[in-house]
Formats: sequence, structure tokens, C-alpha cells
Amino acid sequence: MIAFSSISKQYGGQLLFLEASFQINAGEKVGLVGPNGAGKSTIFRMLVGEEEPDDGTVEKPKKLGIGYFRQDVGDLKGRSILAETCAGAGEVATLADELVHLEQRMEAAGDDFDDVVMRFGEVQARYQDLGGYELEARAQTILAGLGFRTEQVASDVGTLSGGWKMRVALAQILLARPPLLLLDEPTNYLDIESILWLEGFLRDYAGTVVMTFHDRDIMNRVVSKIVEIDGGEIRTYGGNYEFYEAARVVETARREAAYARQQARLAKESLFIERFKTHTAKAAQVQSRIKKLDKVEKIEPPRRIIEKDYEYRTPPRSGDDVVKLDKLGKRYGERIIHTDLTMIIGRKERWAVMGENGAGKSTLLKMIAGALTPDQGSATIGASVTLGYYAQHVMDGLGGDLTILEELQAHAPNANQGTLRGIAGAFGFHDDDVFKPIRVLSGGERARLALAKLLYEAPNLLVLDEPTNHLDIITKRALVRSLVNYEGTLIFVSHDRQFLRALATRVLELTSAGPRVYGGSYEEYVASTGREAPGMRQT
Repeated sequence: MIAFSSISKQYGGQLLFLEASFQINAGEKVGLVGPNGAGKSTIFRMLVGEEEPDDGTVEKPKKLGIGYFRQDVGDLKGRSILAETCAGAGEVATLADELVHLEQRMEAAGDDFDDVVMRFGEVQARYQDLGGYELEARAQTILAGLGFRTEQVASDVGTLSGGWKMRVALAQILLARPPLLLLDEPTNYLDIESILWLEGFLRDYAGTVVMTFHDRDIMNRVVSKIVEIDGGEIRTYGGNYEFYEAARVVETARREAAYARQQARLAKESLFIERFKTHTAKAAQVQSRIKKLDKVEKIEPPRRIIEKDYEYRTPPRSGDDVVKLDKLGKRYGERIIHTDLTMIIGRKERWAVMGENGAGKSTLLKMIAGALTPDQGSATIGASVTLGYYAQHVMDGLGGDLTILEELQAHAPNANQGTLRGIAGAFGFHDDDVFKPIRVLSGGERARLALAKLLYEAPNLLVLDEPTNHLDIITKRALVRSLVNYEGTLIFVSHDRQFLRALATRVLELTSAGPRVYGGSYEEYVASTGREAPGMRQT
């Protein structure tokens, strides 16, 4: 279906691909993986024709329909959520608009009436073939799967937050059902319910899907091929993400062994040349070996995925009662979010706050962190508690002309450079990365920097709202490892199942019937409720 043949691409001094080749076949579900900046988005832009390789070719069918979901959705406004979703449904949406126009022309009964009727019949037949008359019903189903309530879809799309507009943009592309779906981190703004629905949708999708995900669960359950981009090379692995990780370990070991063997041979030849280069009797052999060395195709040292841990300071001990919620209540207009929520969070407990969209998870965390005032009751922080709060606005507040290292130095003026570089490395900023200005950082890089600053402070209460959004799998693993050994209290909202399984020792589920407490791990919560299984909901 699609073939990348010997492509090379370079931006300034950064080489993304060098004579790289791979193929995507019809109907395949492909996971595109690699470090941030490796060139995953560049592959997408080449597929849609926004960029061309410096060398090589990208071969694809001339009339290939492509749906491309990316992280910038533009300014959606002026239509209802449902209408906006239908308007983005590709050819079928264009045909719907033409049908309305042709109906108006038929009503006008002009001189071209017969031609208009004929064209109406052609358009109507194509519209029906594409499922146009079921368009709204399908749009309703997709919007519901992505977390929109039935009564919500008639609202103006312009009133939505950026994250919810992203869901509308995703719904448009899924509704269009193009032969090729390109999805760039579509789960960043979805909760678990919506992720599970999307997982099932993609698994059953009849077309070809190429996607970047930082959620290994989806990669394991959906994709059948992994395309890895790293260090200018592109490698293909037939299998899911778990297979890819195992295969990569084996391949890396093989490449390292081949590199070591060649280095040993080269060293032996070089030693001979150096030893006998002044010996007349050996001159012919020396020259022969020099020519032989010049012809040897050197094996590059295998690139290793860098995973660093940061050993941050042990937080000071807090009192036993870390957070006390007393008849806590919050409402927005007529909509009640929380009412009479009462509980105590104890020292060193790790609470995952669960619930469907709109249940009030982020609202609760804001009230605990003091970023939002409750309408009734109170959220009180206990004795000797030092609080660290991470949410989207913390990441958005980073900016200016400071470099990453300068930002960390300003935040921790008494820390030495080794310490600061250590925490920067744990969050994916290696070597010269620390000199990048903050203004050029991606959303994922800003998220990593904000988390690095927060963990350096070593508070004994961490309140984290979707901390893994924008994080790649490697950085996510480093964060999980650091929090597993964390000596303080943890309250968090996350849609990442790996994160939940590794950290949660208590679950607070917010439901329409009121809060429910599960005094065990996330896996025990899933076993009790069945909520992680796609399509299953407890009634």
C-alpha cells in the first residue's frame, strides 16, 4: 500500500533518516515508536504530502484517503458539537452540503431543473453508498464513546476546552472512516473509559492505521507491527509492543556482539600495521592490510535507549492525617459535582481518583491543592504537610528565554550542576538537551521539565493530575520507578493503566450515585468492578 524507499531527511545539523526503507500494507495496524524528536511526526507529514524526503521516495496510491489526527486542532466554533463532527466527515460531509444546495435549486425550478435532478440522483446515490443517512447516528455513537453526554452534543463546540475540542477533532476523523488513519497521540486528553472505547474501535477498524502512542497497553492490544525510528535508522518488527521490546533486546545484543568482534579484528590489524610499518620486509603485508582496513564497512556502535533514575531527597515526615475532606461540596451552575464528600487520607497512602468524564476528578484535586474553593465544607491539609501539585496549568506556565538548565538553576539555586543534570537526565534531557530554550520545547518536554522541578522539591504530599500526559514510554517508566520508592503520600488522576497498576494502593471512584472507596490496588479495583475490560461498565 505504502512504501518508503531509501528516504533521507535532515533539518539543519539534525539527521532524522539516512537511506531508510519500510513498508505499510493494507489493513495493518502499525505503531510508530522512537524518542522525542526522532522523526515520527515527519513520517506523518510525508504521508499526507506536507513534506518531501531530501532523497528517496514515498510511494502510495494517488487517491488514497487519509485522516490525520494531530495535536493542533485549530479554532473550532460556530456549530454544535454534533454538527462540527459531521462536517469533518470527509467526502460524505461534502456530499451532504451539495444535497442541501441541490434541493434548494430544485425548489427554485430554474431552467436547469432537469440537470439539477440528474445531479441530485448521482450525489444521493453516492451519499447513500457512503452511509450518509446513518451519519448522525454514527457520529452520536463515536461522540458517546469519546465521553460526550447525549445532552451535550447540541452545545456550541466553541464553548469546549482545548482538550474536549481535541476529542471533537478525533471524532471527525473516526467518522470519516478513511482508508488510512494517522493518529498522533490521540489518547492524551482521554480518560480510561474513552481510551478503552477507542482501543476497541481501532482493533475492529477495517482500514490501515498508523499511530504513535505512549500507552503500551493499546500498543499491545491493537498493533501488529512496530516501526522504530532511532538514530537515522528505521527498523520494522512484526508484532505488538511487548514483542518489539523483547526483539529489540535480542537484536541489540547481537549488534553489540558483532561490533565487539569487528573492533577486536580492527585492533589486531591496526596493531600489526603499527608494529611493522617501519619493517622493509613486511612492507607489502602492511600495505595490503591498510588497503583491507580501508575497504571494511565499519559497524556503528549500537544505540542504547537511555533510561536514568533520579534519586531525589527523602521528604520530611508529615502527620498521620494528611488530607481531611469534611462534607466537601462543589457545583457549577445547576450541576452538582461533589456533595458531602467526607474522608481522611492517611500518611503514605496512594490514592487513585477514578470516574467518568465530568465526575469531578480534577475538581477534587484542585480543592485539595487549594487551587479551587469549595462551595461547602472544607479540604484541610494536615500537620507538617508540604504539598506539591502538578496539573496542566503548571506546564503551560513555563516559558521565556531561559534554557532548561537555567530554569532548574533558578528553581534550585543551591543545587550543584551534577544534581540538576541528574534530574534533567531522569526526565529525558540528556547532554546538550539542557541548553535548549524553554520557548522551543514541545508539550511533552514542558511536562517533563515541570515534573522534574516538582520532584526536586521532595514534598511529602504529591497531588498529580494526569502526570503522564505527553510523556513517552521511557520517561513514564522513569517516573513510575521514582514514585514507587516515594516516601510520601500520593493522590493522583491518571488514564495510564501501567501507572495505575504500579502505584495505586487505594481507589476513590466518583460516580453519579456518590463516591465509592476501594481499599486495595488498581488491579483489585478492576477485578471487583470489571471496568477495565473494553465495553464493560458496571450498572
